[in-house]
Amino acid sequence: MKVGLLYSRIRKDEKLLLEELRERDHDVVKIDVRKQRFSIREPPETFTDLDVVLDRCLATSRSKYATQFCEAYGIPIVNSAETAEVCADKVKNSLALEKAGIPTPNTEVAFTKDSAMEIIESFGYPCVLKPVIGSWGRLMAKIDSKSAAEAILEHKATLGHYEHKVFYVQEFVEKPGRDIRVLAVDGEPVGAMVRSSDHWLTNAAKGAETDSFELDEEAKSLVEQASDAVGGGLLGVDLMETGVDENGDPEGYTVHEVNHTVEFKALNDATDIDVTGGVVDWLEAQVEAEVTA
Repeated sequence: MKVGLLYSRIRKDEKLLLEELRERDHDVVKIDVRKQRFSIREPPETFTDLDVVLDRCLATSRSKYATQFCEAYGIPIVNSAETAEVCADKVKNSLALEKAGIPTPNTEVAFTKDSAMEIIESFGYPCVLKPVIGSWGRLMAKIDSKSAAEAILEHKATLGHYEHKVFYVQEFVEKPGRDIRVLAVDGEPVGAMVRSSDHWLTNAAKGAETDSFELDEEAKSLVEQASDAVGGGLLGVDLMETGVDENGDPEGYTVHEVNHTVEFKALNDATDIDVTGGVVDWLEAQVEAEVTA
């Protein structure tokens, strides 16, 4: 198959994909999104005869629009524009999870500092303030007091960009020092890991320690439901345990986010599973289904 890899920077994740695809003798076209011109009438020449495009853009804005153009050109894109649109925005993400009946942290949104302060006061301390667009745990704040809330809200209100004036407030979930990242393809887990840290943020990008994790049936079901809720595809589903028993086993979960341009290098290092091979297996099956449809 002929695969277009849409990127803005080749990271370890993309290197793993390129290596696996080339080892299987697939024709791979690297497409630097920064150098493309997307016409509303016809695709760039680079996109000629592609069987599928794999969106690995770093910037959310590029991902959202590039996926729409690919679909307009009739070129299969992973992930779909619908999935990118929902996953890129935390408000849409939370709404999709809630609509599907999936346990997810209680969240409220306001558009002024005063209304946001009312939400924070009603949630109590601590609670969490997140940007509606963002990744890697950036610009997230655990709010422990009224004075901290007032200062952070003031900073956000004066930052300028309209997104900072959308105040996304979420309840603080007491997790056991870790969360769970699951890499899934159309709801089927490829692999899972825990990300542990003494800090309240447990992102691998923030230095959290990682280890493989065995999903139970409840977690597998939630991953499948969460994938369906955002439109399916190649996704990173993030779960938190809402409690653990005396043996350290989970007593329940909440799904706090689904990611669409998911990184998997940390998972690949944390587990014995051939993560990249599982992703490419699924990608081959997607293209085969398109051909035979």
